[in-house]
Amino acid sequence: MSNQFASGRRFRIFNVVDDVTKECLTAIPDTSISGRRVARELAEVIGQRGKPDLIVSDHGTEFTSNAMLAWTQEAGVAWHFIAPGKPMQNGICEAFNGRMRDELLNETLFYDLDHARAVVARWVGAYNRTRPHSALGYLTPAAYAASLTQRTIGYATPTSSADRPLLNWRTCANLSP
Repeated sequence: MSNQFASGRRFRIFNVVDDVTKECLTAIPDTSISGRRVARELAEVIGQRGKPDLIVSDHGTEFTSNAMLAWTQEAGVAWHFIAPGKPMQNGICEAFNGRMRDELLNETLFYDLDHARAVVARWVGAYNRTRPHSALGYLTPAAYAASLTQRTIGYATPTSSADRPLLNWRTCANLSP
C-alpha cells in the first residue's frame, strides 16, 4: 500500500499478515521496496517465527522479480500468486490494509520516513496486542498466537504439517502507486 509524506513524496508499506493468528508479522515503510528487500524482510520474519507452509501475494513486480524467485527456491518456501484482478483472493490482506488505511494512514500526517516508521510500528503493536478480533473469539492476535503456543507445549514436535496448524502468510504490499 502507498501513502505520502507532508512534502508530497510517496512511500510504500510492505505488510505480512499471518493467516491463522491475523498478526501483522512485519510492516515496513520505505520509499522503494525491491524484491531483494522483500526477500530480506521475509528471511528475518522466518528467523523469528519459522518457515510458513505457503506465502500468498499479488503479482507485484517485487514479488515476481528474479530475486524473489531465487529466494523462494533457496528458502524452500512455497509461493502462491492470486489471480490478476482478484484482490478478494487475498482478503485477509485487503482487510488488514483497509484497517491500516482507515485507522492510521488517513488520520496521520507523515513528516518523513523515520516518522512513518515509528508511527506504523506503534500502530502495528497496538493492532497485535490491544485490538481484539471477532474472528479470533475477541482475542488479540498476540493473545491468540500465545494460546496456540500454550496448546502445543508438552506435545512432541509435529512430524508433518497435518500435525500442526497451517502457517500461511499473506504479503500485503499492493505496492503499485
